[in-house]
Amino acid sequence: MKNFIYKRLGNLLSVKSIVTLTLTAVFAVMALKGTISQDFMTVYAVVIAFYFGTQSQKVQDAVEGSGNGNG
Repeated sequence: MKNFIYKRLGNLLSVKSIVTLTLTAVFAVMALKGTISQDFMTVYAVVIAFYFGTQSQKVQDAVEGSGNGNG
């Protein structure tokens, strides 16, 4: 169980995760102030789409990889 937690924390500290978390914090602050610009919104949407796109691709690859040995 500890290894799982350490692995998840290690993954969280990757560069793309740090960038995503930082942009999310900035987005939250800007939203509370009501000062979100269209340019920032575009950059934020691209980064979030990239982050979750790569995460879902990893899951899909893992599912396809585990199914290849059964056929």
